[in-house]
Amino acid sequence: MTPPFNLSGSKALITGAGSPTGIGYASAKLLCQMGASVYITGASDRLNDRVSELKAEGFTVEGCVADLTEFSAAETVVSNALAFLGGLDIVVNNAGMTSVNAPMQEVGEAGDGASMSVDGWHNSIARNLNSAFYITKLSLPHLRESSAGRVIMMSSLTGPVMAIRNDVAYGATKAGMVGLTKSLAVDEAKHGVTANAVAPGWIQTASQSISEGHEGGSTPMGRSATPEEVAAVVGFLASREASYITGQVIVIDGGNSISEQRTIR
Repeated sequence: MTPPFNLSGSKALITGAGSPTGIGYASAKLLCQMGASVYITGASDRLNDRVSELKAEGFTVEGCVADLTEFSAAETVVSNALAFLGGLDIVVNNAGMTSVNAPMQEVGEAGDGASMSVDGWHNSIARNLNSAFYITKLSLPHLRESSAGRVIMMSSLTGPVMAIRNDVAYGATKAGMVGLTKSLAVDEAKHGVTANAVAPGWIQTASQSISEGHEGGSTPMGRSATPEEVAAVVGFLASREASYITGQVIVIDGGNSISEQRTIR
């Protein structure tokens, strides 16, 4: 009898897995530990280090560097993933945000509805929403052939649930990911493919600013989440045990969105 939460034989594609402290890499590592073969991608050469680290642990993994704001790059990623994996069962769309070395303020993606530049708006849409659509569109024909196809979107608390000042583009893209998720859930149910979104709040990664760390401290749990805590939800949604869950948004915020009081600890 197969033990629960076992992904042996499953084939997964995970985007945005280049950061050693990020959600994408934590998700890739967990899915490998659960038995899946994994193909990962990231926007910079540090992705190659993540591939080497996972291979050193004996996992079946490969990956490539790609700018997923370009449809042609997404085509290459999915083609390479299929060549390595021999199929697809799980897609985790984690690519998005900006680099820790190029925060939103520096690349013109921060601002309110009046001050947001048109270029910044389009860049945020391309990075956070278009990339997820491209990878999903290209993967769906193969996910439909799986007996347990899964699409998992890495959305955010910002946008679908709450809002932050001067973050209009990011909030819109992450809310858009939820809309995409729900549409996919309805369309793909007849093919046995589920689609769900994960909405993290404050997460302790290399890209978390000092002020964001303080915000994490003001949640009822008194801290930011770890990438591994978010990855655990990804692992559950990827499993066969989550086969009847679709079109949902799983919030991981330490109770932040339900608390009327804020206390910095």
